[in-house]
Amino acid sequence: MQDHYAALGLRSSASLADIKKAFRQQAALVHPDRNAAPDAPARFRTVQEAYDVLSDAGKRQAYDDNRQRNLLDSPIDTARTIWQNYIRRIVPTP
Repeated sequence: MQDHYAALGLRSSASLADIKKAFRQQAALVHPDRNAAPDAPARFRTVQEAYDVLSDAGKRQAYDDNRQRNLLDSPIDTARTIWQNYIRRIVPTP
């Protein structure tokens, strides 16, 4: 799974304005019309895909959920959250 935040050089807490700004900066650097490197088209597609996902609220939420399930951000915190939710469901609260 590709890390869209890393493709744009962002943290997962980035705002929509930060995402747009990072996309414009990265796109200017890797756009095939401006960059003659042989891998420029592939890098541009990566940046474009990251922007497409992160700029859409629904797609971003689904991506973040999947990312969390894959334990990319913080494995210990994610595992703790998963177990706490599981225990809450099986152990009745008084």
